[in-house]
Amino acid sequence: MPAADRTPPPPSAPSAPPPPPALREGGAADAAAVARLHTAGRRSACAGLVPPWVLDAEAADQELLWTLRLEADYGAPADAPVLLLAEDGPGGPALGFAHLVPDGGEVRLEQLHVRPDRTGRGIGTHLLHAALARFPQAPVRLDVLAANRRAIAFYERHGARRLGRGTAHFPDGTRLPEYAYGWR
Repeated sequence: MPAADRTPPPPSAPSAPPPPPALREGGAADAAAVARLHTAGRRSACAGLVPPWVLDAEAADQELLWTLRLEADYGAPADAPVLLLAEDGPGGPALGFAHLVPDGGEVRLEQLHVRPDRTGRGIGTHLLHAALARFPQAPVRLDVLAANRRAIAFYERHGARRLGRGTAHFPDGTRLPEYAYGWR
C-alpha cells in the first residue's frame, strides 16, 4: 500500500457556534406554532413534575388559548403583552418563544419555551436577554415550579433572584410548590 494511503486525514476545523436565532415579535398568525412549542416545552420541562393528565388537559386547548391571547385588544400599547419568537433564520421554523405581560409597573415573564430538541444551544438565553431588554426599566418577574431545578439554574445563571414562595394551582386541583423569581 502506498504511503499516501496511510496518511491520516487533516484534523477538521473546530465547528463554529451556530448563529443566534432570528428574533421577531409574534402575533395572532403565530398561535398554532406557539401552541405546539408551548405544549412540547411544557411536556419536556414538566415531565415527572406535573401529573401527565394535567399536561394532557393543558395541551387540548393551547391553540385556542393562544389565538385568544394574541388577538385580544389590551388597550394602550404599554399594556399589551409581547410575544417574542426565535426562528431558525428569518421566516424559518419557530425554535422558541417568550411571552411577557405588563402588570401594573412590572412585567410578568409568563412563558419561555424552546423546542426540546434544540435546548442547550443558547436559544433560551437569547430569548431571555431580548425579553429583559424589551422592558429595561420595569421589574421582570416569573414563577417556576420549585422542583424544576433545570429552569431554576437557568434563571439564576442569568441573574434572577428568588423573591418568595408560592403554590401553583392547576385546573384539576393539583397544587405544587413554586418560587417567584425576578430581575431589577
